[in-house]
Amino acid sequence: MHESEPLDAWFKREILAHEEALMRYLARMWANRQEISDLRQDIYVRVYEAAAKSKPLSPKSFLFTTARHLMIDRIRRKRIVAIDAVGDLDALNVMIEDISPEHRTSAHQELRRLAEAIDSLPPRCRETVWMRRVEDLPQKEVAARLGVSEKVVEKHVMRAMKLLATALFRGDPVSSAQPDRNSTQADTEHGKP
Repeated sequence: MHESEPLDAWFKREILAHEEALMRYLARMWANRQEISDLRQDIYVRVYEAAAKSKPLSPKSFLFTTARHLMIDRIRRKRIVAIDAVGDLDALNVMIEDISPEHRTSAHQELRRLAEAIDSLPPRCRETVWMRRVEDLPQKEVAARLGVSEKVVEKHVMRAMKLLATALFRGDPVSSAQPDRNSTQADTEHGKP
């Protein structure tokens, strides 16, 4: 990197030189082909603005990291993630040079632990927390779908969060053997076994 080099010249040499690879990456990762051009422009804007403050030491890695973060931001904004929103979630990290194999393995292990913890929740808690936290449905809609009161939904979510926290942070398995008396009673009151 040339310290006195103008930003525009640096951008052309270090960032635009990877445009073809970036477009292949976006085409592989992003299902909606009509948005790829806009994505590219937004990535360039983010990179340029960041480089105006401080030029990254590894421009190519920074470019692809920015692309990955922008795609994740857009997915989060949509709130409900369609399975085909990205081509391959693992591949989002493919071109990022600074992620170690240990970090990747650790992330996969944590995700596996979370999936196992969610799977081991009592069925009603699992269903409720999935609708509230993953599908991001309003409490009122979850209550209507389950045929229970909003208070029952709240109790199920609170119970699920406690069980998940215990399982994930303390290493204890989720125990569904002991039903929560309050939520079982509330379910019964609202016609649910």
